[in-house]
Amino acid sequence: AGRRVVGRIVETEAYLGSDDPASHAATRAPTERNRVMYGPAGTAYVYRIYGMHWCLNVVTGEAGQAQAVLIRGAEIVEGEAHALDRRSGRRPLAAGPGRLAEALGVDGELHEHDLGCAPLQLHRGDPVPSDRVGVSGRIGIRVAADWPLRYFVRDSRGVSRGPHHPGDPSLSLPEAPGRVHPFALLTDA
Repeated sequence: AGRRVVGRIVETEAYLGSDDPASHAATRAPTERNRVMYGPAGTAYVYRIYGMHWCLNVVTGEAGQAQAVLIRGAEIVEGEAHALDRRSGRRPLAAGPGRLAEALGVDGELHEHDLGCAPLQLHRGDPVPSDRVGVSGRIGIRVAADWPLRYFVRDSRGVSRGPHHPGDPSLSLPEAPGRVHPFALLTDA
């Protein structure tokens, strides 16, 4: 509707498919809810949590791998007034997956959307220096919270706040053929 909002992704969280007990694909079979996670890559996986917040994920794995990256936070770099209006004047604008979806106008209508096409697109961004990248455990889940699969830009106003599991870098994570490293969304490496 002519209300362009652009956000630079500054926080992501990876889900590795059927070998990841926190993944929506942990059932090891497609369901009505998770079938979009099975591909193709570059598709939006949008769902509601707590019955009130939309979450935006990018499908990242090869066909059949059921992998996705939750977009947890962004810095609004264009269209801040529109994002603020969508958020009814509330700040922070896009720090946290529910706020991000609201600021960008993401809802269930964008489920299964090809992120190479309007109205919601994922574009290459500027690289983030490695010393500015933080890694931690995942947020808001009960199992595998210590897996170091949350990536964020340190000191960014778009990163969600609150208690975060520090993550355990010594963990041996399941191998996933064709897995796209979540940091690729931050750097487009």
